Amino acid sequence: MGRAYQNRKESMAKTANAKSKVYSKYGREIYVVAKQGGVDPEGNLALRALIDRAKKDQVPAHVVEKAIEKAKGGAGEDYAPAVYEGYGPGNCMVMVECLTDNPNRTIGEVRNCFTKTKSKIGAPGSVSHMFDHCAILAFAGDDEDAVLEALMMADVDVTDIEEDNGKITVFAPHTESHKAKQALRDAFPDLEFDVDEIQYLPQVMTTVSGDDVAVMEKFLDMLNDCDDVQNIYHNAEF
Repeated sequence: MGRAYQNRKESMAKTANAKSKVYSKYGREIYVVAKQGGVDPEGNLALRALIDRAKKDQVPAHVVEKAIEKAKGGAGEDYAPAVYEGYGPGNCMVMVECLTDNPNRTIGEVRNCFTKTKSKIGAPGSVSHMFDHCAILAFAGDDEDAVLEALMMADVDVTDIEEDNGKITVFAPHTESHKAKQALRDAFPDLEFDVDEIQYLPQVMTTVSGDDVAVMEKFLDMLNDCDDVQNIYHNAEF
């Protein structure tokens, strides 16, 4: 799968202004997951994983609590996931994950980001077939064989396992995420996940160079400034 997977997902700079945007994105996602699967993290594994990830990203507890309380109320916005895809600067492939309560507004904002950077938004499926939708679990360790055996004994469909500098990374289909985590926790009770995410991983990379680098950075900044955008995945190598 390639060890550069973390470079393929765009995250915002940790400035004060950017942090508030990150907190907002987490709050929205926690609200949606809690509303759909229940507000108890013990019974909603997706919520528990999301809260753990929020803690790792230093999201304040009050942001998490507010989103869960909002979901308890049952009222509020009705967000739905949306994924937009297309070609960015230098003809790289881009996928944009959103949570929206107004699809017309969201696609208008995302399309504007593509248009103003000489990029091209595509139809559903135009580039997604060139990405793998993967669960990624990374943790300290150096025994790939023991990890693989634990996953196979639990009948987990594993895509790949990598070991590098004392860290093991497991890749599996996104549908196997909870099953893989449970199998690893059962086999290694003290295990702490450094990475616990579901991402779109590109199958091939595209080199972006020259003037396209600055345009790509502008493109990503514009997308990150859209409130409805949650994650951006691309196959650009600068």
